Amino acid sequence: MGVFVFLPLVLPLTAWPIARLAEQHLHPRTATRLLTAVAAVMATCSTVCLGLAMVVGTAQLPGNPLPDGWSDPEVRAAVPYDEIVGKAAIPALCAVLVACARTLWRHARVRRHAHRALTGLPGTGVAVLPDALPYAYALPGRRRDRVVVTTGLLDHLEPAERRALFAHERAHLTERHHRFLLAVQLAARANPFLRPLRTAVSYTAERWADEAAAQAVGSRRTVAHAIGKAALMSRGAPVATLAGFAAPGPVPRRVAALLGPAPVVRRWPSLFTSVGLAAWCAAAGTAVSAMSSANSAVTMVLILHAATPL
Repeated sequence: MGVFVFLPLVLPLTAWPIARLAEQHLHPRTATRLLTAVAAVMATCSTVCLGLAMVVGTAQLPGNPLPDGWSDPEVRAAVPYDEIVGKAAIPALCAVLVACARTLWRHARVRRHAHRALTGLPGTGVAVLPDALPYAYALPGRRRDRVVVTTGLLDHLEPAERRALFAHERAHLTERHHRFLLAVQLAARANPFLRPLRTAVSYTAERWADEAAAQAVGSRRTVAHAIGKAALMSRGAPVATLAGFAAPGPVPRRVAALLGPAPVVRRWPSLFTSVGLAAWCAAAGTAVSAMSSANSAVTMVLILHAATPL
């Protein structure tokens, strides 16, 4: 395997330029999908390579349940600096698995508690809670998706701004933005170098819903006013993997974008632009990461198969 086993661990650095440029130059829908795909693939590849290195490290531990042949020098030679890397991969992979499990558990717990809190309310697509705390968020469900909003927020919005709020949250539900947010959260837990992509997707998913709301109500300025008002008093969604109307973050940039012209929808940016060059760089890094992890996995399987006594 050689150094190929290490490449997926550091190749997420090639996606940093597109994480920033996509926010500014790509349509929010394109940026969200592109960044999520890059993050998911790179996180999977780095986790696979950590697992391969962990096999080598675990085979060196006394009393391990692995076949004795897996600790032969030929197997250890597949990973550079096998004694250090192999043993360091054990706690690293365990930390990744624990962090991802905690993210999934918290996401499921918050959704479960949120649905339980709506028990007794009318089974409509909008749940209005009599709460003085101002907040609103999109709550996906197995049977019915719902928009959760409090009277504390609705009382401070004009009728047109309320329509913008509901259109924004329905866009989150229709486009399944919680899946994108959860995917990049897990990716950032698997590889810390992917955190800029998580931050970028959190922003582009909101911008995607902003544009959908502006198209639904027919006024970009109304959506901008609603976001600005909500940001001054709202506490956002209960968890980062659920989309909120005025989640903490670059709200001024969202408002400024809505007060400007609508973004142009493009499938893929031209190579002869900064965002195009960054996109191709991220795509190349993703492809190399996938090939490196696949090469390492196949090589390791063949080596372990040869080292396992029949």
